[in-house]
Amino acid sequence: MSDEIFSDLLPGIRVGVDMDGVLADFNSGWMTRYNRDFGTTLEASMVQQWDGLYTLTHFDSMTAFWTWAQGEGSSTFRDAPPLPGAIEAIKRIGARHRVVVVSSKFDWAIPDSLAWLADHGVPAREVHFLWDKSLADCDIYLDDAPHQLAELSTALPDAVVCRMVHPWNRPLEGVEDVHSWEEFEAVVERVAEEREASHREG
Repeated sequence: MSDEIFSDLLPGIRVGVDMDGVLADFNSGWMTRYNRDFGTTLEASMVQQWDGLYTLTHFDSMTAFWTWAQGEGSSTFRDAPPLPGAIEAIKRIGARHRVVVVSSKFDWAIPDSLAWLADHGVPAREVHFLWDKSLADCDIYLDDAPHQLAELSTALPDAVVCRMVHPWNRPLEGVEDVHSWEEFEAVVERVAEEREASHREG
């Protein structure tokens, strides 16, 4: 086999993607378990604000919510279904570019998160669990967390930062909105072409 096959210098760009709310439908996942545990009928469409999940439950704080989420026998993160089109699109992107999963996780959530990526065959060349996602230094990011979007666009002015549009986030100056994985895939190819053209001119 050619050494080129084993090169880490992939021809494409570094594509940084978040997990929950981007690759994985975390809200459908935890609600399925909560409904089973407590006999409720919560639906993912009920989530309208960031970091306020507990208000839909009987818990009195996010701390209490996370305590339940990490309970013994729980697979809150591993059992979340993929968002529509996410796995198909990330596999196509991964065939041309370097997929970098960049997610903020509690230590206890990391094993299930890694298992989720393996379960769904996500072609990640790198996986980073970071609170400061700019450290992954990607050409383009896809995230849904309002504070992460703001921090990424400020810390990495040369990167293209995309917001996966959800009710719990709002448009931000300097951040590009995408409504689906197909839309994000098109942005990735546009950015790759722009980067390639810039390198040729340079």
